[in-house]
Amino acid sequence: MDVQEYMTQLGQKARQASRVMAAAETGVKNQALLAMAEILDQSREMLAQANANDLDNGQKNDLAAALLDRLELTPGRIDTMIDGLQQVAALPDPIGSITDMNYRPSGIQVGKMRVPLGVIGIIYESRPNVTVEAASLCLKSGNATILRGGSEAIRSNQAIAACIKQGLARVGLPETAVQVVETTDRAAVGSLITMPDYVDVIVPRGGKGLIERISRDAQVTVIKHLDGICHVYIDDKVDLDKAENVAVNAKTQRYGTCNTLETLLVAEAVAGDILPRLAQAYGDKGVELRGCDKTCALIECASVATEEDWQTEYLAPILSIKVVPGLQEAISHINTYSSQHTDSIITEDYTRARQFLREVDSSSVMVNTSTRFADGFEYGLGAEIGISTDKIHARGPVGLEGLTSQKYIVLGDGHVRG
Repeated sequence: MDVQEYMTQLGQKARQASRVMAAAETGVKNQALLAMAEILDQSREMLAQANANDLDNGQKNDLAAALLDRLELTPGRIDTMIDGLQQVAALPDPIGSITDMNYRPSGIQVGKMRVPLGVIGIIYESRPNVTVEAASLCLKSGNATILRGGSEAIRSNQAIAACIKQGLARVGLPETAVQVVETTDRAAVGSLITMPDYVDVIVPRGGKGLIERISRDAQVTVIKHLDGICHVYIDDKVDLDKAENVAVNAKTQRYGTCNTLETLLVAEAVAGDILPRLAQAYGDKGVELRGCDKTCALIECASVATEEDWQTEYLAPILSIKVVPGLQEAISHINTYSSQHTDSIITEDYTRARQFLREVDSSSVMVNTSTRFADGFEYGLGAEIGISTDKIHARGPVGLEGLTSQKYIVLGDGHVRG
């Protein structure tokens, strides 16, 4: 069977399963999620072995350190997957909820009902825990999904998929509601994104090259973000200890994530006080610093930043730093170079915080907190299908509601239009 035929079969099965899922009762969906959590917990040894094989192959193939970090399925990450399933099960079911009901002068009632999108294709690299996050959110929101993970995580994804299928079967839902593409042939991606008869939405999670290609070639709607060029701005009205803690955490808590700090902006009035402290803290963690001329004058270890640095998502222990005159210049820099993912201000000035929130045009804008909080789990969504920096349909972490649409409903009692 060639790849196109294989993918078409997956699409047909997914479309059939999506109709069952759209009608599934909340209790049954929750039972499936809890069954998956239980089966994952019981399958730790199998998951660890599959992941160890993937990691070994990744090292042999010289996979980048950031990708190896994303690939690793530690006991803590398995715990997080289990917690995520349980959290999604506890969330309100958006499907069928009716809002905005109003009587019209004609006597009819008009409102909106939340409904599933249908079949969601998800393409991702390295991180096998995405398999669980995607499956849980698609299931709870009444959708079917086709998951195409990276070839580097094929064994881990297949092991997780086996647990998911067992959970679905246990409660009588179709196993084809969640299908993991089993071929590593790259042609599978081309097929998945050009099947509008079977796939309603594509969610790519991976490198910029992958997402650009999918955005260019897809024949169905794409929910995406290209880069995670995130900023923290340290205002001159600031608690220096708070600023240091947040700026260090935002960069060093994890390096290979899209919500990691990549450019630090510092108000000129406090640069002499805070930058030497930060240089010491970053140096202790092995972070390379690249800065503007004013930064380099204050930090001997910093190399000179180029224009390219302000436009780079490092996904590595590298940080660019720019000293700016004040808030307005920081906002201007962010709106010029930000990827509209996540940006944060550290300040004790309420008015400046409000201005930052209002004027920074990103999907998540924060005050006095680390950019690393920008994900669905931390936002109380249970998990996320991805981050959207688009402005239509969904923006920011995409949880249950982002995987639904609305249709108008009209109630009458024999009404006819005159």
